Amino acid sequence: MENPAAPVPRRRASVEVLRAEASDELAALVHERLREGEDPWDFMEDLPTVDELVVFTLRAEHIEADGGLRPTHARNQRLLRQIAAEYPELTKAVWRLVGQENTHRRWDAVVRVVDRG
Repeated sequence: MENPAAPVPRRRASVEVLRAEASDELAALVHERLREGEDPWDFMEDLPTVDELVVFTLRAEHIEADGGLRPTHARNQRLLRQIAAEYPELTKAVWRLVGQENTHRRWDAVVRVVDRG
């Protein structure tokens, strides 16, 4: 059950700084996957955009402020809308994520489900 009295994380940085951090993280993800011998044609479409990665980071901060509990679907949707309201520059990225079932690090080789079909 979500905590309605959970503290809202303090706005930590400008969107430009958050995008720079996310860009570095995305470059590290690509480098890691390439070092593992993966073909970029197989994984580049699965990677989040820089703005999506910023949204995921902001959402993670909200989750941490709420005690680290994984949010319900409804809470997740409210968090995403709250991020769009706080950071209008990220609205397009938020709307791409609203309604998706699996937004929890789907691009991560450790987390993603491998089809052994």
